[in-house]
Amino acid sequence: MIGANVEKLGFVVETPLIQRLQRRHFLLFDVLPLLLVLATPLYWSYLYRSYFEVLLFALMWLATGLGITVGYHRLFTHKSFQAAWPVQVILAILGSMAAQGGVTSWVAIHRLHHEKSDSEGDLHSPNQNGTGLVNRLKGLLHSHFLWMSRHPYPNVVRYAPDLLRNGHVAAINRNYYRIVLAGIVFPAFAGYLYHGDARGVLSGLYWGGVLRIFVLEHIIWSINSFLHVFGARDYETKESSRNVGALGLITLGESWHNNHHRFANSPSFGLKWYNLDPGFWLIKLFEIAGVAWDLRLPDAKQVDGRRLMR
Repeated sequence: MIGANVEKLGFVVETPLIQRLQRRHFLLFDVLPLLLVLATPLYWSYLYRSYFEVLLFALMWLATGLGITVGYHRLFTHKSFQAAWPVQVILAILGSMAAQGGVTSWVAIHRLHHEKSDSEGDLHSPNQNGTGLVNRLKGLLHSHFLWMSRHPYPNVVRYAPDLLRNGHVAAINRNYYRIVLAGIVFPAFAGYLYHGDARGVLSGLYWGGVLRIFVLEHIIWSINSFLHVFGARDYETKESSRNVGALGLITLGESWHNNHHRFANSPSFGLKWYNLDPGFWLIKLFEIAGVAWDLRLPDAKQVDGRRLMR
């Protein structure tokens, strides 16, 4: 069983309460958006489909996506740079609006992933189900989203003690569900302000809430699943992480996944200036503005010297 040996060491926790909370979160934020998107033809004719809705979707997707990659991932999980507390608060709120879990649990799960990546104890590896087409498909489905329905919960005292001591982040973590709700209500209210009717509310709710959550979560999940199976390996690492540079923009730089596993503490996942990495671009803007510092970038010799020969 995944995590069995880890559990004996107290690295993870499984209780009936945690399992109920996991099922609730899975149904609310993973299954429900899927069902609502699949049901779109039933109410498509009632939705506004103007440039406003496209812009609303794009802005909400970009803001919450950057909250995940820059905030949850690069800042809070890997401490790849330091940031002023207002930046920490904004990124933690935006990341929470992505409905991918509270910042403390997200960070704990991801730190466990790097510790056990593609081996026993990795909660979302696609490579632990054996060989053969059927087993590989099972592994992909598990790693993409099924693992979230029930899994050993990393002990946050072990994996995220720094965030437990961060008062700003801890407060945001306690209000996770309220923040997710705010991220859904805001676009609905924006739709009402723009159109002035109930149809505008529903359209804002759909484009900036339901569809945005659905699209972003599948982009995020694809990093865990497909990018541990498909793509290029530019660096030798202990797991099966891959790079797919063509997805750099849509994933906000996360698709440079093999680069990230090789240089986990780097705020740049692209590593090269010409590799598309919008998450790093934002961090550089923060640095220029004086609200981010101590960027832990590998030097060119490290980047080039550790690359696999072709």
